[in-house]
Amino acid sequence: MTPYTVLVLLVVAERFAELAVARRNGAWSRARGAREHGAGHYPVMVVLHAALLLGCLVEPRAADRPFLPLFGWAALALTLAAQALRWWCIGTLGPRWHTRVLIVPDLPLVASGPYRFLRHPNYVAVVVEGMALPLVHTAWVTALGFSLLNAALLTVRIRCENTALAPSRTLSPTGAAS
Repeated sequence: MTPYTVLVLLVVAERFAELAVARRNGAWSRARGAREHGAGHYPVMVVLHAALLLGCLVEPRAADRPFLPLFGWAALALTLAAQALRWWCIGTLGPRWHTRVLIVPDLPLVASGPYRFLRHPNYVAVVVEGMALPLVHTAWVTALGFSLLNAALLTVRIRCENTALAPSRTLSPTGAAS
């Protein structure tokens, strides 16, 4: 269980790094006239993501879940792939990446990096991580609960982003959004 705890704590540290990047990028965006959209669902997102990490630590111990090597290693590979995709998104968007929906007026949509292929690649990373990280140590209740609640949240979040981007922009040929 100790290596899994270390993995989850590394993801927690990554979240704090992401928040630091988002805070810096938020200041950059606000200095350029960004307007926030959908602030009401942000606290729900924070609680849900914190619950995911807590569930990853609690469920395997409380339910005495075993580590199943073949299943666990595959889930770990997916977890690492999700992290790589997330940081590719962060690197591609640069100062335009946030944990909030902040739209800087008159900036064109990003259509490079993973945005060449997907409209919301960061959310693909969130979905994969939310399922895979708990399953590294067979925390299937956490994986299922997070995934169902996250699906509802992403419905709101993606609609919010699409609406916020639509009035001032035309989607790129690939449909990429910043």
